[in-house]
Amino acid sequence: MTHPTLAAGQVERHLRARRDTGRRLLMPYVTGGITPGWTDYLKAFAAAGADAIEVGLPFSDPTLDGVTIQQAGDTALARGANTRRILADLSEVRDLGVPLVVSTYYNLVLHDGPEAFCAALRRAGAGGLIVPDLPVHEADELVDAAAAAGIEPALLASPATPQPRLAEIASRSRGFIYAVSLMGTTGERAALAASAAGLTERIRHVTDRPVLLGFGISTPDQAREAGRYADGVVVGAAVMRRVLDGAGPEDLRAFVATLRQALDQE
Repeated sequence: MTHPTLAAGQVERHLRARRDTGRRLLMPYVTGGITPGWTDYLKAFAAAGADAIEVGLPFSDPTLDGVTIQQAGDTALARGANTRRILADLSEVRDLGVPLVVSTYYNLVLHDGPEAFCAALRRAGAGGLIVPDLPVHEADELVDAAAAAGIEPALLASPATPQPRLAEIASRSRGFIYAVSLMGTTGERAALAASAAGLTERIRHVTDRPVLLGFGISTPDQAREAGRYADGVVVGAAVMRRVLDGAGPEDLRAFVATLRQALDQE
């Protein structure tokens, strides 16, 4: 049964429509299965003004994740979280009004095969997919499988990505471009990386697809600054640190609301 949260293929249309009103986009992240009743965080994010929500499928060897997201993944795995259980939980979520974007490593995609994996995402109500360890020159099989299932794969671009490859990433991505603000892992930072502005400018030379900036955006002030360059921000470690410290859905609603307010002031 098709999930009512979002029809197939509409992540990009949703984000573009909001961006085109002048709104800066906000995508908070949560590790699936991190707590009992973890999907209540999704409802809190939507209530706080998120424009999309990233749901991470925990993996035992998360090469691009920093300490906080690694700890969150370990906690979820210790609770018995796995892809099927997380997607089953997602399938019970209704009427968020914003797209769900699943993120994970390619090993988990290969476990069932790209076709079956993407079909399972769609049945669970997800509209987008991020696979950070999949380079664009190896992405054809997954991109084709995703298209067949109505899933929009967003590829990553970093400050070190050469311009010709950046154009290829922009061409192959759907939904949005995930701009990695710095060379390194996820995690909270004291300041927005200086490389963020240049990267987003280079992406804009090759596409008008929405650009979301992630890695290291931790505070409302950093979100506001990032919103001067990109169409929106992804906030993960700052959210998950609060969850690991015991914050409940209402606490996270309040935090995400401060990010929303900061972006709206830009």
